Amino acid sequence: MSQPILICEKLSKSYKKGVVVLDELDFCVEPGKIVGLLGPNGCGKSTLLKLISGLLTPDSGSITVCGQERSEQTNAHISFLPERPYFSSGMTVNAMLDYFEDFYEDFDRSLATVMLKDLEIDPAARMRTLSKGTKEKVQLILVMARRAKLYLLDEPIGGVDPAARDYILKTIIGNYNPEASVIITTHLIADVESVLDDFAFVDKGKIAMYGNADQTREQHGTSLDELFREVFRCSRNA
Repeated sequence: MSQPILICEKLSKSYKKGVVVLDELDFCVEPGKIVGLLGPNGCGKSTLLKLISGLLTPDSGSITVCGQERSEQTNAHISFLPERPYFSSGMTVNAMLDYFEDFYEDFDRSLATVMLKDLEIDPAARMRTLSKGTKEKVQLILVMARRAKLYLLDEPIGGVDPAARDYILKTIIGNYNPEASVIITTHLIADVESVLDDFAFVDKGKIAMYGNADQTREQHGTSLDELFREVFRCSRNA
């Protein structure tokens, strides 16, 4: 049996004024899975991705990536899409491809070029001239064109037009290494649940529910979107 891509054990993180964001959270992701990390705003989803990617340091607990304790070395296995764009607005799309090709050994420029063409994005365009949704598409293409082991996507379709969502979910997110895994955070559960293998509901800094998406839908006789609403309605009324 292959080892998990990611193991988080008793992971805790607090910010200033004693605000607990993650509270001894346990989370495990197997190879070849697309996992939805689902929860309301402020529940810790983005914080968890930043801890896994090394942008933040946990207060306690451990993170293991591809069998190794999280470190600068394990960063080579991770491709991270943050919620906010981080590139210079004066750069062209081609310049972004140049940057990724120089910086990441596993970047597949030909794959990125195909995806840009499919989404009708001009490689010569400057980032400042693109709409918010198109900027998000470019950044997602750059992240998914790497041959990584673990993809961390923080709200990847939040600003994308509905017409492009199917392409993004089925083609871009579905075009990754089958031995790798993808973690998607989103509040647009109805839009992403068709591509999810597993899901995790995050509430009050812990995993409130985790399971296989198909089995859970069959067991409860409802969609993950409806189940999410029910779980968090009960949680807020408790």
